[in-house]
Amino acid sequence: MEKEAWISAVLLEWGSCGRIVYVDEKPVGFVLYAPPAYVPRSFAFPTSPVSPDAVQLMTAWLNPAYRGQGLGRVIVQAVAKDLLRRGFKAIEAFGDARWTEPACVIPANHLLSVGFKTVRPHPTYPRMRLELRSAVSWREDVERALDQLLGAVQKEPALRPL
Repeated sequence: MEKEAWISAVLLEWGSCGRIVYVDEKPVGFVLYAPPAYVPRSFAFPTSPVSPDAVQLMTAWLNPAYRGQGLGRVIVQAVAKDLLRRGFKAIEAFGDARWTEPACVIPANHLLSVGFKTVRPHPTYPRMRLELRSAVSWREDVERALDQLLGAVQKEPALRPL
């Protein structure tokens, strides 16, 4: 109930704050993001605060059956595209450097693999950043890979805003 209330408030005040990825009309993953002002608990992280020119990538999840196929990168690309249109310069996230199983914090290794760089190191929760200008440069590669990857899975993969 709390998360639903939070999403409703952010939608009303700021706009779309997430994406859901569908394969064959079935939701298989999601991502949530918002400016740091909407994520007050983020100040509890030892590498806080998120930079004022960035939006915080809070959490993401992908069905295990669809991991390792490039959808994690596609989800980040969808967020980057949305935020570029809104005039933001970067996405920041607190990575989990000791990730072993699904949790709220995104694995640091995944963030690194999709283009994030560590801006404030920490043994458990490094703060990581993706410059949106650099994210745009791999857009065509990601779209081409997605077409090849999901061509047999569905006719039109869909990332829908929350």
